[in-house]
Amino acid sequence: MINYLFYSSADKAQDEIWQYTCEEWSEKQAEKYIKGLHDHLQALSEKNIIWRRMPDSLIVPPDLDLQVFFTIYEHHYIFFREFASGKIGIMSILHEKSDMPVHLYSDLLKITDKTEA
Repeated sequence: MINYLFYSSADKAQDEIWQYTCEEWSEKQAEKYIKGLHDHLQALSEKNIIWRRMPDSLIVPPDLDLQVFFTIYEHHYIFFREFASGKIGIMSILHEKSDMPVHLYSDLLKITDKTEA
């Protein structure tokens, strides 16, 4: 059973990863990377991977009362929240070379669902 869901920014990032990987390497490599990403997210949601909490004073917009966690999958940082139901919500997926503070803050500002799922 899938125990994670994507916010729109993370879903868009996933599509961009697919597109970039197809263009630079191949569709086969893109499929492998995205499948690996989803396997990582499933293991994460089952708490089989260690995650870290972001300090509240960093990045999180003041009107969002939530804890942000992160993990790393190959060349991407995955930022997420944990719901009371045990599921996780993937809020942002950023490449290791991106300007993470700027992009993460922007992605978090786009979150309209401030409630638990």
